[in-house]
Amino acid sequence: MFSYNTLKKVLFRFEPETAHHIAEFGLTKLPYCRSLNNYMVNKNFVIDHRLSQNILGINFKNPVGLAAGFDKNATMIESMMALGFGFTEIGTMTPRAQDGNPKPRMFRYPEQKSVQNAMGFNNKGSYDVAKNLRKVFPYVIPIGANVGKNKTTPEDMALSDYKVLINKFKDISDYLVINISSPNTPNLRDLQNEKFITELFSMAKEQTNKPIFLKIAPDMEAKVAIDLCKTAVKAGAAGIIATNTTIDYDLLPGCQSFGGLSGAVLSEKSYQLFKEIANELFGKTILISVGGISTPEDAYRRIKAGASLIQVYSGLIFEGPAMVRKINEGILKLLEEDGFSNIEQAVGADLKK
Repeated sequence: MFSYNTLKKVLFRFEPETAHHIAEFGLTKLPYCRSLNNYMVNKNFVIDHRLSQNILGINFKNPVGLAAGFDKNATMIESMMALGFGFTEIGTMTPRAQDGNPKPRMFRYPEQKSVQNAMGFNNKGSYDVAKNLRKVFPYVIPIGANVGKNKTTPEDMALSDYKVLINKFKDISDYLVINISSPNTPNLRDLQNEKFITELFSMAKEQTNKPIFLKIAPDMEAKVAIDLCKTAVKAGAAGIIATNTTIDYDLLPGCQSFGGLSGAVLSEKSYQLFKEIANELFGKTILISVGGISTPEDAYRRIKAGASLIQVYSGLIFEGPAMVRKINEGILKLLEEDGFSNIEQAVGADLKK
């Protein structure tokens, strides 16, 4: 009914953040345009029993989810099936509303199919986001809530922010994600230490039985990352999401000197760290891979390396709504080529050899 390449040419005339707001406006209105919404769901949402999984008691119709950062305020959930997603993750939310970092704070690099952002957890705050989420939860596809501390909250008070957020979203989301790996909140990554992670997940498990994941940065040494992930799992984390954006600016010469890089330039770095983590933790916890995934081959490589689920974001900007459908259809083809009757047989297949 329309060409995304045509729409992209229009959107790319605007600053990235403005283009995002335009896309958000369209996606908030899409459910009210039933014929278009139904057309997109039928076209993009792949339903096939070979892709379905029950993970931690949650039913995922396909393994491709939207990563946090796109739908910060839970305003676009009802359009996610139209884009083909099997699950979605809102946020990152903070207890109190905050504007984020000064603008400009988002940059696109079309030739490298990559994005750089220094947003700084801009969101309307937990009260307003929870209000939006209550309008749609429970939805047809699983919803994750990604939470982080306010910029002005000192490190020694960070635990209280996460406690507030867990209690705010535990009953209106299918799972939660602890974000201490964004590079855009000062000193946030300092919380990626064993003491804080142990205290955090010990506290979290006292608040809820809902699955809670730890999202980690790609810029740590593999051994450090593995030790932190083991600590989180031992303390009660249901799984690990790897990875967030990177501050390895050597990956994209000429980029900004601040903010996190995502998209194609992050793909190999993210995969390599995920692979190292999976070598140690596959079979002991649930693993979700994110970072530079935009093709069926990207996704399938992460799945065979140990990912039960994968997430995308930046690729959607460059490839459009057909991307998720193509990934799911491609996974089905690759499963068939490998002789697997269900995606669960492919998860961690490289580690089972």
